[in-house]
Amino acid sequence: MKLLVATRNKHKLEEILQILKLENLELLCVDDVDGLPEDVVEDAETFEGNALKKARELCQASGLWTLADDSGLEVDALGMAPGVYSARYAGEDCDHAANNAKLLYKLDGVADRRARFRCVMALCAPDGKEWTVAGSCEGRILEEPRGTNGFGYDPLFAPEGYEQSFAELDSSLKNSMSHRGNALKKAAVEWLAQLS
Repeated sequence: MKLLVATRNKHKLEEILQILKLENLELLCVDDVDGLPEDVVEDAETFEGNALKKARELCQASGLWTLADDSGLEVDALGMAPGVYSARYAGEDCDHAANNAKLLYKLDGVADRRARFRCVMALCAPDGKEWTVAGSCEGRILEEPRGTNGFGYDPLFAPEGYEQSFAELDSSLKNSMSHRGNALKKAAVEWLAQLS
């Protein structure tokens, strides 16, 4: 079975395949299929809404079963911000460093630094059926960025039970507890019948 994954990142495909561990599953990325939209605008108010929108649009355009995800950081003291705006927290054209700087500015002097990474995965079938699963990773926001093994908010996020940031942890350890990894583990169990 061919499964289109809403990404251009081949590393992400490998990670998904390793966790799903389903025989006869061929993963394709957006670059492997002609005629797909260049980008899907993520304008929903929730992670689930954005993941479903991406999966629906690419499924309709390709005629293939499609998997998409949306994820971000939720900080308790900021009313769950940046949330769905995680990638553009400091503005549309800003980079990871600017987003991290804004997060630290907003948390300056704040004692409650509890946070979580959340991920929602959506699976759409050509016949219109849809499924979603969610995963999260609890932790806290550090006072300053640490580590170079990661991207986004990884240098500022220490998962529960660890002093190191995600960017200081080994990739395999991070993936074993990450929000995306947890969502994929659920997907492997809950979507087994659909993907086999």
